[in-house]
Amino acid sequence: MSNNVNKFWDSYRQAAIASGVPVKNAEWFVKWAEKFAVATKGKQLRERSAADIRKFLFELSIQRSIQPWQVHQAEEALVFLYEGFLKLDLGLNTVRPLVPAPGISNSNFKAPQQFRDRALSKAGEKAGYGEFYSRFRSAMRVRHYSIRTERAYEQWIGRLLSFYKDKPVDSIDVDDIQTYLNYLAEERKVAASTQNQALNAIVFFFKEVLKREPGDFSDFVRAKRPLHVPEVLTRSEVESLLDAMGGVNQLMAGLLYGAGLRLMECIRLRVKDIDFEARRLTIRDGKGRKDRITMLPERFQHGLNQQLEQARALYEADLKKGVAGAYIWPGLGRKYPNAAKEWIWQYIFASNRLSVDPRSHTTRRHHVHASSLQKAVKNAAAKAGLSKRVTCHTLRHSFATHLLENGCDIRTVQELMGHSNVATTMIYTHVLNRPAISVKSPADY
Repeated sequence: MSNNVNKFWDSYRQAAIASGVPVKNAEWFVKWAEKFAVATKGKQLRERSAADIRKFLFELSIQRSIQPWQVHQAEEALVFLYEGFLKLDLGLNTVRPLVPAPGISNSNFKAPQQFRDRALSKAGEKAGYGEFYSRFRSAMRVRHYSIRTERAYEQWIGRLLSFYKDKPVDSIDVDDIQTYLNYLAEERKVAASTQNQALNAIVFFFKEVLKREPGDFSDFVRAKRPLHVPEVLTRSEVESLLDAMGGVNQLMAGLLYGAGLRLMECIRLRVKDIDFEARRLTIRDGKGRKDRITMLPERFQHGLNQQLEQARALYEADLKKGVAGAYIWPGLGRKYPNAAKEWIWQYIFASNRLSVDPRSHTTRRHHVHASSLQKAVKNAAAKAGLSKRVTCHTLRHSFATHLLENGCDIRTVQELMGHSNVATTMIYTHVLNRPAISVKSPADY
């Protein structure tokens, strides 16, 4: 590589860092930009078009070894290369600048989904994929699937179409599905839950997009589902973990343990979901789109009141600035146009920064990002010196286990946990077998 080329990429790296990109990410920006330069030989960088970028991103997205977040990262790198560094207008006016507008979190900033959608649609038209992606997304949104599920299913459909890239989509049949599911279990050795997710995405695609039954492929090789005993903390370990945390993360972790909440159920709590007088929390649209009621620990009521005061201050400031209200379900928004700006619909654990809705592209105040609590729990476990693998879900496991230890009946625990089947709750009955462990080991005789 010549000195001039080296200087060019070094200048690009420094410009990215100066624009707020972390140093580690800036190194990857350079790598993706260099890959793009190599992939489109025969043209100078300044001669390349938006179509070249879309083609490159599409080819990345269908590679089995490339993860979706890497496609997003490559996208950010190329947008900054042309619009932020070379100062060229390629007609990508739907792509937001690398550095968000003031008040929008860099941690929440993602390359816009609509740009990736357009890349998939346009570059995939030759293979006949564009129409199917569009119909697939429409079917998901009509049925109110979450954006997490939509993106996960879309990735699986992309992998399936990539697996049979030389075959028309309409000709993929039951044998092809079975072959792909066998491939996931035997060659990729994916977990059972991963294979099940792929299966659900494929069945949805066939029924709702292709409008035909996928057929009987029930004899495919199923990934083995291991039987794990849940990791559980003792009461003293829970206290050590919470003592090693502070602020809003300590409060959220306390609710995960004290009320048996899942991670997303906690950070999605809204003002109307909390009832101090009845000492209960209402979980809305939980796993399986189910509502339930659980207890509100008295220990955390004071902390929740303080958190509500902070959320109220952000809410009132947003009203004065004309910021769009909290996210609410589209049907509810049509019926009650002003509901999103009402106090009762605001998130209790509101983010300190504004973010952009990935579907409507509306700037609003969303809840805190899940990764912030996940990192805080991991760091607190290390700080407390715990010798167990501790995650946010470990606190939920500990909630159920400690209830059973205290003599709570399993049906009540099932309702508090939000399990559809009591068999799911039965996994926590391992604590009931502890009396047998009171027998001495022969090594101790």
